[in-house]
Amino acid sequence: MRARILSLCHCPIPRQDHQHGDKVDAKIINLTPVLGMRDLGCRRVTLAPGCHAWPFHFHHNNDEMFIVLKGKGSVRLGEKRYPIVEGELIAAPAGDADCAHQIINDSDEPLTYLCISSMNAPDVTEYPDSGKFGVLAGSAPGGDKAERSFEHYGMRKDAVDYWQDED
Repeated sequence: MRARILSLCHCPIPRQDHQHGDKVDAKIINLTPVLGMRDLGCRRVTLAPGCHAWPFHFHHNNDEMFIVLKGKGSVRLGEKRYPIVEGELIAAPAGDADCAHQIINDSDEPLTYLCISSMNAPDVTEYPDSGKFGVLAGSAPGGDKAERSFEHYGMRKDAVDYWQDED
């Protein structure tokens, strides 16, 4: 594998539209495969005004880091919300609810940032606002879904005893 240089200004990779309802509207460019990376994920995300890309969440097995490239907005980190502007770096280490995060474009202009993450699988992701969790194996969050051997989303409140329905 060779080292690579990629211009973010003239990126030849097609954008993926990531939308859900009226509050999720993002244009995503997955840079990981083009850069030949396996253990470090990288995406360029552009949020429409008033939108976010993912629910408020945290990972148990993957660190995430965000670099604001253009625009302004805010980030939820744990219990607090902070304004963010071009040039700022946000760290969301793997851990617990204190590391929960969500970037929101609460401005009138697009907000563009890089999302860089470790690509560890399996991973458990928790969503504090909804009480939901997700488990991914075989391919990390942001990885190739075709390589994923297991993916399940559920509600924490539906937990069962380890021995339920076992002999």
